[in-house]
Amino acid sequence: MNCTCDLHTHSIFSDGTWTPEEIINESEAIGLSAVALCDHNTIDGLDRFTAAAAGKNVMAITGVEFSTEYKEKELHILGLNVKPQYYSQVKSRLADLLIRKEERNRELVSNLKNIGYFIDYDKLKASSPSGNINRAHIAAELVRQGKFQTRQQAFNVLLNPECGYYHPPKRPDSIETIDFIRQISAVSVLAHPLRSVDEPFLLDFLSQASNAGLAAMETVYSDCEEKLLQRSVEIAGEFSLLPSGGTDFHGSKKPDIKLGTGKGNLSVPYEFCLNLLKASK
Repeated sequence: MNCTCDLHTHSIFSDGTWTPEEIINESEAIGLSAVALCDHNTIDGLDRFTAAAAGKNVMAITGVEFSTEYKEKELHILGLNVKPQYYSQVKSRLADLLIRKEERNRELVSNLKNIGYFIDYDKLKASSPSGNINRAHIAAELVRQGKFQTRQQAFNVLLNPECGYYHPPKRPDSIETIDFIRQISAVSVLAHPLRSVDEPFLLDFLSQASNAGLAAMETVYSDCEEKLLQRSVEIAGEFSLLPSGGTDFHGSKKPDIKLGTGKGNLSVPYEFCLNLLKASK
């Protein structure tokens, strides 16, 4: 077994295309030491994920990716090593956000219908194992219907808030989410920092987040220039944050990003995983 891991993946329980079992089986097959499941705003796949890892030569890290907001910007905060005794608290915290997302998704589908794009939202929702739908599902349906060639085209033309058809729900506060993750003895990780925001905004956020208990930041992640990844390493050090990393694997919805290796050259040291687990005790 090589000493690498992937601490950021998604399954069919949010907007990925692989089951939790497939993620575990492939992680073992390619020799990962550990893999984390971090579905968007749901932990519904974690029981299947940990069950699939029983007896396997790969460690299953239970996680969740919280959609949060800081100064009107969306930031994604991972909670890693979420323990079963806190699952009910996590679900309670996510419940209001999921209701708000459902309302805005239905509003989006209605707006699209008014301009000639017809989507059966209830049918789409029923196709999700968790019943949770986001814009990625809607984009995939538009591609399936032949309206667009790629999901990104659908986002560019219709699904970004700037297009006027989608109005994001109010998201939980980023700093409060970090505190919540600390309270449940999990470890908080800022996901893909310089892919999401520019450096001045990131530095401003970290000046507040590090004081609130942010434990780590991804320094190895897909879809980012090498110079920005190196800057992520430097910034993490400046704020005494542990390094983390992962591919943000989604299966066939992001076909150029492979489990464990991203676009072919990504490598997350297993030491990252061990240090994060220590921090969550």
